[in-house]
Amino acid sequence: MVRAEALGVAHRLTNSWLEPALGYIPQWLEYRMRGSDQPGCVIAVVHNGTDVVLEQAFGFADVARRVPLTPRHRFRVASHSKSFTAAGIMKLREQRKLGLDDRVGQYVRDLHPAIAEATVAQLLSHGAGIIRDGTDSGQWMDRRPFLDAAELRADLAAAPVIEANTRFKYSNHGYGLLGFVIEAVTQTPYPSWIRHAIIEPAGLEETAPDMPVGAPASVASGYSGKLPLGRRVLIPGDNPTNALAPATGFVSTARDLARFFAQLDPTAKESVLSVASRREMVRGLWRFPHSSIERYYGLGIGSGTTAEWGWFGHGGAFQGFASRTVVLPDHALAASLVINAIDGPADRWMDGIIHILASFAKHGAPTSKVRGWSGRWWSLWGAVDLVPMGGKIIVANPALDNPFMDASEISLSGEDDGRFSLATGLAYHGESVRRIRGKGGGVDEVWFGGNRLVSEARAAAELEERYGE
Repeated sequence: MVRAEALGVAHRLTNSWLEPALGYIPQWLEYRMRGSDQPGCVIAVVHNGTDVVLEQAFGFADVARRVPLTPRHRFRVASHSKSFTAAGIMKLREQRKLGLDDRVGQYVRDLHPAIAEATVAQLLSHGAGIIRDGTDSGQWMDRRPFLDAAELRADLAAAPVIEANTRFKYSNHGYGLLGFVIEAVTQTPYPSWIRHAIIEPAGLEETAPDMPVGAPASVASGYSGKLPLGRRVLIPGDNPTNALAPATGFVSTARDLARFFAQLDPTAKESVLSVASRREMVRGLWRFPHSSIERYYGLGIGSGTTAEWGWFGHGGAFQGFASRTVVLPDHALAASLVINAIDGPADRWMDGIIHILASFAKHGAPTSKVRGWSGRWWSLWGAVDLVPMGGKIIVANPALDNPFMDASEISLSGEDDGRFSLATGLAYHGESVRRIRGKGGGVDEVWFGGNRLVSEARAAAELEERYGE
């Protein structure tokens, strides 16, 4: 069973299409949660920088104990940490305490000479050619603790893997090195400084740079994938990341992530950084090489386009956790999705959320004529969602990563009658659509041409009667 908890969404929305879009997103996520058997997830959407217009939790923080997940549970948000570290570097640059073209060897000793020549900007943009996770990256397999400062420094005494400034090459070690830079410049341990300089000024009350987070905060339990055991096992996810905290240590909530990244929008009215720093961070410097997805990376920030909407943000993957946050600057929206499983499809689901938003923005809020047709209907072949937009009804497939991909459209001719005015050649184009009401006046069935769709309970009963043992 999926448990859901919705908290506070009573804000005035400037876009008429946004409210119905925010209404459908949880319905779609609920279906995806059930179909993928994920333990839990939280979605948060922020509008105009600070207004939390959607915040909802699904599933469990602890599956065995049946502890419901809430939006206040903390998650390991992994590589989101890099955006915080990058913001810290930009803050020091604003204070004229370092420069993006400074050689890292100016601040950190005992590096390999080639690494010492790398610039701060190259480290921020993953262009320094440094090894990703060291020659023994067992910390990512829970086979060893995360590296302490001495162990990381020993790795950084070795030569880079490739020549600097030749291509995008992701490196957690590179961001650990940026943590050393911050400590050298500020003469303060990284966790203390980043909390004082970035986390607290950003107004983030549910974010910490590493474990442990301390009472009374509750951290969701992490989980493995279902294979190879055929079942998920608990991964506590409470291990400190030590010297790699600047790359992967952060613990946060979807709400805090959405609010922080919204502040990185160059048009945001309130931010911990100057407009110039934010523009520098979100500007794509490297294209992801050897990738089927068109994405770019700037200074601690990724960017791309989904559903013809430009976005910037970051993702994260930790033992037992997956997350992704995006900012949609043209629409003053920021969204964050956190999942407590190592195979959590955060990237695909966030892309789906963008597609949902873009579809509602394209078609507009539903008119009074079609609004009442909203609902989910079932058959042997699964579920379809009737989603009113504008003056028509879109037939969504909630099982898809983009539920509106190649979606059919229904135009109404009466209160309970219509026709498929647009559909693929394999669907019902031109055929009738009708609703059948029961004795109480409610809709009991929907017919697509000659195909009858019913409620989930009736579909389940029919399956059990026909095929159950």
